[in-house]
Amino acid sequence: MPGVALLSRSPADEGRRALLPASGLPLLYFAFAHLCFALALAVLLVRPDLPGGFFHHPRMIAVVHLVTLGWISGSILGAFYIVGPLALRMPLRPGWRDRVAFGSFAAGVIGMAAHFWIGEYSRMAWSAVLVLSAVVHVALRAWLGLPRAAVPWPVKLHVALAFANMILASLFGMLIGLNRIYGWLSWPPIAAAFAHAHLAAVGWAVMMVVGLSYRLIPMIVPAEPSKRPSMALSAVLLEIGTIGLAVTLVDRPGWSPVAALIIIAGIASFVGQVRGIVQRKLPPPAALPRPDWATWQTHVAFVWLLVATVTGLSLTLPVPPRWRIALGWVYGTAGLIGFLAQIVAGIQGRLLPLYGWYRMLERRNMQQPARSAHTLASHGLAKAILVSWTLGVPLLACGLAAGINWMTAVSSGILLVSVVLNATQAITIVTAD
Repeated sequence: MPGVALLSRSPADEGRRALLPASGLPLLYFAFAHLCFALALAVLLVRPDLPGGFFHHPRMIAVVHLVTLGWISGSILGAFYIVGPLALRMPLRPGWRDRVAFGSFAAGVIGMAAHFWIGEYSRMAWSAVLVLSAVVHVALRAWLGLPRAAVPWPVKLHVALAFANMILASLFGMLIGLNRIYGWLSWPPIAAAFAHAHLAAVGWAVMMVVGLSYRLIPMIVPAEPSKRPSMALSAVLLEIGTIGLAVTLVDRPGWSPVAALIIIAGIASFVGQVRGIVQRKLPPPAALPRPDWATWQTHVAFVWLLVATVTGLSLTLPVPPRWRIALGWVYGTAGLIGFLAQIVAGIQGRLLPLYGWYRMLERRNMQQPARSAHTLASHGLAKAILVSWTLGVPLLACGLAAGINWMTAVSSGILLVSVVLNATQAITIVTAD
């Protein structure tokens, strides 16, 4: 187990205790994230006709934000309090300010979803201030701690840029909401919405997933971590492509395919780095179950990233309006649900057992637990979670793209089951003794 010898050598050493993950705060973020995702899926289960022909209407935007802010961003923020100490070797013990930030985040997400639902854009913007304040708090803690983190500088670059992009996306989203009321700017509403979505999805979520994966993949496989400066290339390309795409969508749509290709190049650079890491595999832990369903779920998520890449690139080309709407639904579902939302679930499947093990270590006053971290999760639940996602995502993409309400309802129900199973798995892990 990485870090066990270091942490168990001297129970009185506060410096080593500082590298333990936060004891309760991640669970607050994860619980809230599960509730948001479950609510979004329940809405689609009860009202499969809600999406209609296009997503850009207040109630559908509310559902989308429950997924993007509630599930994806909430899970990332909660996981950062685990990954910071364990993977980045950066002390991140929470205090009362961190708990206040969580409360601000949760209240802000609920307020945003509610005000989107009723079409109150001005009040939505004020709720977004609560979300932004929470993100700024965690970002400041990250930016202040990263210089001392014992990881290669390209990893730090990805994390630092991800937080910066999330703040930028939040400010831009607030501006779009207020602009709907006051009409300060003559931006096309759909183009501005797409620019905001890509700043958040690619600049924040994808950038963070890529950066942390350079540390998490060697821990999960396991393999020797990479220290190559070339890892920074994915950060540079993703940043240039994301900012370029946001600008061109609003002001120079003819250049959008170029920006999209730069983003794809950044993803390709990341894939190349990962291939180099997995070629340096180490012997796996004896207690690791085979097959490792949580890791397989991350593989399935990357398949959906490929689908999102292809469909997204096709949307930058001349496409008949009827096909454009269908491709838009496939693109959004593949990118947000198939890749980002699913990879959150897959990473949780491997991260939570480590988190649960270190909680046991802390409860035992730094005495090593008898159980391996790899025995804390239920193997059967992990398989059921993977199966439900594998069935639910393509059904949802097809249902939304073709406007088939019963298919949207069934797929939402299947994915809702996966959320319940994922929550059950989390409870099983963190209550283990």
